[in-house]
Amino acid sequence: MVKICLHLLFKMAADSTTHYEHESRDFTRGAPTIEREIMNTQLLETMFGRVGARVRVHTNINSRNRAGIDIRTDKLGEYFDIAIDPRDSVEYEVIDMRPDGRHLLLLARRDRSKQKFLCGHDERHWFVCAVPGASVSNVVNAMESLQPVEIRRAVQRRVKRIKNRLRRKNEAFIRQGEWFFVPAPSVVINPKLVLNNEPLSRGAGSKPHMCQFLVRGGGETVMVCVRYPQGISERRYRDVILSNPRAKSWDWRRMMRDPTVYVRGRIWHPDHKTVVLNDWHRVLMNTEREAPGARAVAFLD
Repeated sequence: MVKICLHLLFKMAADSTTHYEHESRDFTRGAPTIEREIMNTQLLETMFGRVGARVRVHTNINSRNRAGIDIRTDKLGEYFDIAIDPRDSVEYEVIDMRPDGRHLLLLARRDRSKQKFLCGHDERHWFVCAVPGASVSNVVNAMESLQPVEIRRAVQRRVKRIKNRLRRKNEAFIRQGEWFFVPAPSVVINPKLVLNNEPLSRGAGSKPHMCQFLVRGGGETVMVCVRYPQGISERRYRDVILSNPRAKSWDWRRMMRDPTVYVRGRIWHPDHKTVVLNDWHRVLMNTEREAPGARAVAFLD
């Protein structure tokens, strides 16, 4: 196993009189500090390059909401964008990488917390995914930790060959992006409840996966709009309307949080290869939202 530990130190003091921007040096901070930060950035670029990716590290002095890791595009294609809040003190460390699989595991260490991110290539595009689990130490562990408990149990029962347990398709499931589809041969579906061309969405502005046939049940009813992308309870919704009459015009939608969902037929998404499910499958989402580094996301459908 290849294990690489690169301590990539980006100590950004809260002192508003001194900021460091990757593109422009601040010569008042001293040459050794500048040279170290440039060197560490170059090391990070080298490690991402070994899995075939590009990365850009920079301080973000415009909006704190943009701090974090994202996928962006320029004239050369997609790249990993690591934006660091100038008030933040964070150390990035590559703790494992698998060049053949085009994946690496990135650790963000702060004074009181640690966050892990799986960075890699899936089908057509690069992705970054927050990883749950304090004991995760390599790419394989990270991929396993993103599987829901139900998936891991099904894998243990049905998938005999270890090398097939993380494939997008095996005896236990079919995966498309963050969604797992588990065969449900015994489920009985009422034809009157089946919806056509319905979206699967994790909320927070994500692009939905479209399902030819879908049926849902259970879950919590929530009201969703641009200002409340994760949804709020109907009681909270009524309070918002009463406190602000303008809120009625916020294009609300009634949705279900954490429902039980079954799908069949074609499942398509612009970033992934279309899958075809000949029988009913239960839908499960990966465990990213349980990770310390995850953005606020919810299973909204």
